[in-house]
Amino acid sequence: MADDKSGREKQARDADRRQREREIAMELERGDEPEPPIEPAVLADLESELESVSFPATGSDVIAAVGNREIESVDGPYTVEELVADTDAERFDTPESVRVRVQRPTIATAMKRVVEAAGTLRNEEFGDSQRTAYEKTFRELKAIDADDEDEGIRAVADWIVGRIHEQGKLPGSRAVRRQAAEFCRENGYEIRNDEWLGI
Repeated sequence: MADDKSGREKQARDADRRQREREIAMELERGDEPEPPIEPAVLADLESELESVSFPATGSDVIAAVGNREIESVDGPYTVEELVADTDAERFDTPESVRVRVQRPTIATAMKRVVEAAGTLRNEEFGDSQRTAYEKTFRELKAIDADDEDEGIRAVADWIVGRIHEQGKLPGSRAVRRQAAEFCRENGYEIRNDEWLGI
């Protein structure tokens, strides 16, 4: 493409179109998420208790401030300490980011296990994009496996932790998605190729 005014305008239009498509895809994706199993009022109370914490805060900071705080969910009570990794590697920018983490206890518990296992690795960082991809895989498993005791989430978390201990490194996000898809197919859940787990 020529580097002239019309070429630059076309590039700008294409970039705008791609951005709009990403935003629409994100909205559609959020619309498919299962409802959080914790009442919004409980989460609002937790956020107000976190006002004493200076953000950005580590998981250890959050545990020190509200670790014993009990959160009632449809699956039973959880403490914040059961849902957030007690480590400096876990970072939260705002009280809302803590709320988002704990609003889905099954996913939070799985992520806590993975973050703590990753903390045992030397010379390897659990980056934000990888963490986001792992969490999205757990959310997809929750949506697919909603009525089945969250077996898929536990199985994939066990697999990730096992790989960390056996190989001394984090499995790639694509490998985690592949493992989740394999679990789904083995257990009779249909996965389409255009879905997150459809690889």
